[in-house]
Amino acid sequence: MNVPQENQKGQRRDSSFISAYTVNDTTEQLKKLFTRAKAWGARFDREPKWRDHRLEEPQERVRELHDDEGERLDAEMREDLAPFFAFAKASGMRRKECLSLRWSEVDWGAAQIRKSGKGGRLVALPITSTIREILWPLRSHHPEFVFTYVVQRTRGGRVQGQRYPLTLEGIKTAWRRLRKRAGVDGFRFHDFRHNVGTKLLRETGNLKLVQRALNHADIATTTRYAHVLDAEIAAAMESVDQKSHRKSQSRPRKAS
Repeated sequence: MNVPQENQKGQRRDSSFISAYTVNDTTEQLKKLFTRAKAWGARFDREPKWRDHRLEEPQERVRELHDDEGERLDAEMREDLAPFFAFAKASGMRRKECLSLRWSEVDWGAAQIRKSGKGGRLVALPITSTIREILWPLRSHHPEFVFTYVVQRTRGGRVQGQRYPLTLEGIKTAWRRLRKRAGVDGFRFHDFRHNVGTKLLRETGNLKLVQRALNHADIATTTRYAHVLDAEIAAAMESVDQKSHRKSQSRPRKAS
């Protein structure tokens, strides 16, 4: 079954829809190919006007888990799916990167996960104490894939009670049902990633660090999280004002 996905505004769209981000990225790559070809001496009578082919990109909103939303999700979680969602919440990895994680990519000795991610870029994720607690008990579940599920009933060649690797469609359905049971609205799976990025930036104030942690090719993508520093900036400016005010009051006045 073709499960509808959600766009940045939480609206349903068909999975065959091509986002503005994809169109613009493809256009940019084609522009680079033309530029390189011209550097090699090629000439084009009708080179596209690249600016005319760019689409307006919707403003990406950053959504964190609020109040007791995380606890409500945990309370409604299927036991066999809990490690997958816990890993997504702790790691900030993309959904497909989580689903395709293999044991060969988990290096216990180096305490690091290394795998190919979006755009073929290497994802290097440290195995923190939390991530180790999630992954270590799963080692005997499947010889290749890290995340599996227990089949609820025998059908389609799958046997009830046996474990099989998670699938994209299966996790979409499970996530939709989980949110409904937990009463959590407007929180997409991708927001687990935003949640990690936001908390990292709030903790460190370092955009470059967050860029590396989330494996963003361009730091411009990471700047969507910069709003979390607004309160810190306001507090710092207030502190400077207070110090300046105290200094001006303590400065002795010249005798007239």
